[in-house]
Amino acid sequence: MAAPAVETLRWREDALELLDQRVLPSEVRYVRCESSAEVADAIRTMVVRGAPAIGCTAAYGIALAASDAQRVGGDLRARLIEATDMLAATRPTAVNLRWALERMRALWSTSATGESATVLAAELLAEAKRIHAEDIAANQTMGRLGAALMPAAGRVLTHCNAGALATAGHGTALGVIRSAVASGKKLEVIADETRPFLQGARLTAWELQQEGIPVTLIADSAAGYLMSRGQIDAVIVGADRVAANGDVANKIGTYTVATLAQRHALPFYVACPVSTIDPRVATGADIPIEERSAEEVLGFADQRWAPAGVAVRNPAFDVTPAELVTAIVTERGILRAPYASSIAALFRN
Repeated sequence: MAAPAVETLRWREDALELLDQRVLPSEVRYVRCESSAEVADAIRTMVVRGAPAIGCTAAYGIALAASDAQRVGGDLRARLIEATDMLAATRPTAVNLRWALERMRALWSTSATGESATVLAAELLAEAKRIHAEDIAANQTMGRLGAALMPAAGRVLTHCNAGALATAGHGTALGVIRSAVASGKKLEVIADETRPFLQGARLTAWELQQEGIPVTLIADSAAGYLMSRGQIDAVIVGADRVAANGDVANKIGTYTVATLAQRHALPFYVACPVSTIDPRVATGADIPIEERSAEEVLGFADQRWAPAGVAVRNPAFDVTPAELVTAIVTERGILRAPYASSIAALFRN
C-alpha cells in the first residue's frame, strides 16, 4: 500500500523532526528536537500527539539522551534514568509512552557494564528506529484486518484523530479506513470536530483531504442527530489505553459517541496496537485521566469566547465501558467480548 501523504516524525541529521500539529492545517512545519528535554517539551505541548506517535517519539528522546551523554561525558545511566523520568511525566494516560520507555530501559539496563557510551547510544538509536518501523507495520496489519469490518459502502464516524498523524504512519482507526478504501470499499468519513483541541476539525479533516478520502466535518453534538437519521453506518476510533477487561480510554467525548452508537444499534470499533493494551490495569476506573489547561476550553489560539474568571474542567480523555465496544482491532487479530478472556489469551500467546 502507498505510504501516507503525512509524515508525522522523522530522524534527520542526528535529530528528531516532528510535524507541529498545533499549527495544522494552516501551516505545515517541523519542530527539530536535538535533546531529550526538547522531546519532552514537544510531547507536553502537543507538538506531537496520539498514543503510538508519543511512544515512538519518547523512544527517540532516550536515544538523544544517550547521544548527548556520549558527547559531554558523565554518568550515562544516570542521564538515561533522568530522561526516562522526565519523558514519562509528560502525558499520564497514553500507555504507549510508558511501553516504549520500558522497552528502551530494558536495552540499556541490561547492556554490558563495560560497553562504551558510543556503542550504547548507537544501539538505543537502532532500537528507536525499530519501534518506529514496527509501529508502521502494526498499523498496516491492523488496517488490513479492520478493513473487513467496514461496510462495502457507507458513512463511518470517527472521533479525534487516529490517523498517520497519531502514529508513526498509516494510522489506527483512519488506517482501517485507508485500507478499506484501498481495497475498493466506498466509504465517506464523518469527522467529529473533537473539542476542545479540535483534532477532528484541524487534523482528521486535513489528513483525509491529503489522502483524497471523502470527509464531512460535524460538530461533536451533531453525531446523535445523524445517527437518528440513518446517516452513519459504523463508528471507529483509536485508543490511548485499553484495560484488561476491555474498557477503553480515548479522547474526551468517545464515551458519548459509543453510547449513541449503542442506542442506534451501530457497530462501535476500536483500533489500536497491542502496545496500547495495558493488562496491568484491571478496569477503566484505574486508568489515570489527564486534565489539561483551562485555556484549551476558554478559547483557541488567539480567540477567546468564555468570560474571564469562569471555572473550567478539562479532562482530556474519558473511558468507554467494554460492553459498548463491538470489537477491538489489533495487529494480532480482532478481539471480541468477553474482552477479559480475549485480552488474556492475547498476552498468553
